[in-house]
Amino acid sequence: MRRRVIFVVAFLLSSGLAASQEARFTLASVFADSMVLQQRSNVMIWGTGTPGTRVSLASSWKSTATAIVDSSGAWSTRLRTTAAGGPHTITVSHDTSTITLRGILLGEVWLCSGQSNMEMPLVGWPPDSPIANSAEEISHARFPSLRMFTIARSSSSAPKRECKGQWVACSPQTAGAFSATAYYFGKALHQRLRVPVGLVHASWGGTSIEAWLSAKSLSAFPEYQPVLKELANAEENMKAVDAWVASHTVGEMNLATRSGPTKWENLDFQDSVCAQKAFVDSLWNDISLPVWWEETELGVFNGAVWFRKAVTLPTDWRAKKLELELGPIDDTDETFVNGTKIGAMTAEGLWRTERKYTIPDSLTFDSTLTIAVRVLDNYGGGGLWGNGVPLQLKRTDTAATLSLAGTWKYRPVAEFRAGTAFVFGPQQREQFTRPKLTMDYYGVSPTTLHNGMIAPLIPLTLRGAIWYQGESNIPRAATYARLQTALIEEWRAEFRNPSMPFYFVQITPFAYGSDAHSELLREAQLQTLAVANTGMAGTLDIGDPHDIHPADKENVGKRLALWALAKTYGKKVAYSGPLYRSMEVEKNTLVLSFDHAGKTLVIKEHQGGNEFQIAGADSIFKAARVSVRGKVLVVSHPEIAHPTAVRYGFSDAPQATLFNSAGLPAPSFRTEF
Repeated sequence: MRRRVIFVVAFLLSSGLAASQEARFTLASVFADSMVLQQRSNVMIWGTGTPGTRVSLASSWKSTATAIVDSSGAWSTRLRTTAAGGPHTITVSHDTSTITLRGILLGEVWLCSGQSNMEMPLVGWPPDSPIANSAEEISHARFPSLRMFTIARSSSSAPKRECKGQWVACSPQTAGAFSATAYYFGKALHQRLRVPVGLVHASWGGTSIEAWLSAKSLSAFPEYQPVLKELANAEENMKAVDAWVASHTVGEMNLATRSGPTKWENLDFQDSVCAQKAFVDSLWNDISLPVWWEETELGVFNGAVWFRKAVTLPTDWRAKKLELELGPIDDTDETFVNGTKIGAMTAEGLWRTERKYTIPDSLTFDSTLTIAVRVLDNYGGGGLWGNGVPLQLKRTDTAATLSLAGTWKYRPVAEFRAGTAFVFGPQQREQFTRPKLTMDYYGVSPTTLHNGMIAPLIPLTLRGAIWYQGESNIPRAATYARLQTALIEEWRAEFRNPSMPFYFVQITPFAYGSDAHSELLREAQLQTLAVANTGMAGTLDIGDPHDIHPADKENVGKRLALWALAKTYGKKVAYSGPLYRSMEVEKNTLVLSFDHAGKTLVIKEHQGGNEFQIAGADSIFKAARVSVRGKVLVVSHPEIAHPTAVRYGFSDAPQATLFNSAGLPAPSFRTEF
């Protein structure tokens, strides 16, 4: 998540084939060694080649297929798959070229998408956002037939044909980098169905649902016409920025192949001199800290930026141990004093974490301290942003402080785009001649992730999709049900599976603030169950009001798998918590009926009550009394003689109290909607 949701997009080159590439023989990126193909199906396989030539496919399970490359250099065909198993090979021939895919498994293939709670890896984002039982789970994660293809973050102004990713088999060495939610979902299916499972993972933290819809689909919503027009008109500006970056780059680094907790460590941007005390930064620009750098002359920028400040110490501070307090930094930092590294936080998800580092007395003998901080921002806001936390030096033996707020020197040394770091180096003096972006171009902008991360997969043959997103759409909850319905319909059409299962997670309780009303977003998600072949995993009992990335991803993945096992694979399992169906008036009480009540409903009250409220004609809601009568609830209040409505868990951070006999929680709801 991020401090706000803004419509922004990163520029990428058009995805159309250049003339010089038209004759290149390729398979689409997702077709690679160790992949999983959907069993018992006619799977789509596609790529590029020389127009007018024939492509032939032959599999070790004796299926064959052919295709003719069209005038644009594209080809596609269907290949019949058999029952689950493997490993297999597929040989693809074109003219004099041959590609052989090895280690192919036939099994169940699912698309796993959304924002940070889907992206969050099994290793977690410690220390602020860990995954429960992570170390033990990873140590036992030996499932060679559970495989994941994680698509590198990529946003684009136009649909792309290719993406970056690699199929990886699940092992203790690889599981930590898997999406935790997807891992637990896939593990549950694999163990119950006893077939290989392939997970195609495309997620990006902090993103809105609009980013995952195409321009065609989003154009049906009048309220998005202005931003779509702005995106269409931005092409020339994006070309100018891209040309500037290309002409000022002294090196490139592929970040798409890096994953796990060490992803942002040991990155060399030819900038090591910036940490040294003797480095001359007089030609660097000034910046007043703390601040989001998007609010300065730097503007919209994702990459690596150095900040430096020389501080004169009071005489009685010299040779003393000090504490450096930098406040929260978005996203990662490495911090130096007089050329010595005194601290770093390089894991993802720490953008709200305050940095406090000890400066040993061995570094404070001189009258001047030179503080140098390298900040890496991979998306959204960037910099030493404050959030009301003092930026200061502090004596450890007294209460004395020395403010560091105000003027610092700074310089960008590398810019991140589509999984690549374009390196400028610290001596480049023209960073601020870079053309200004006419709008915020980044991954959370409408259509851009559909273009960059979904379009390259189309029309992959899938069994279904799981989705964990919604937090970034809380300010626009009123449109979410329509948007999610549009997403489901679009993906079903694009992947040529009209009834493709789509199972999603209801966002967990979190203390967003009094004006957020995240309960309205949860309500919109609940409404999406009206779409055929959908299901919702309830999470009111496994959230954390203080962490938007709750640690319990195991139950999230398992509950998604219960929907799939029951609705897609026909297994007899309880798969949903109680879903409100109807209400009847009995004298001065309201009797609520539910689907998926199980043998009986269960109320587990907590210290704050039972999360039920009841109101009369005046619509003033009061804490209710609730009793269970088998599969119905009887709700009342002694001061309300003629009740008309009930609400349950209808707040930002409720604590689940209503369950069915299978132990699955009910989602928040209100009867008056």
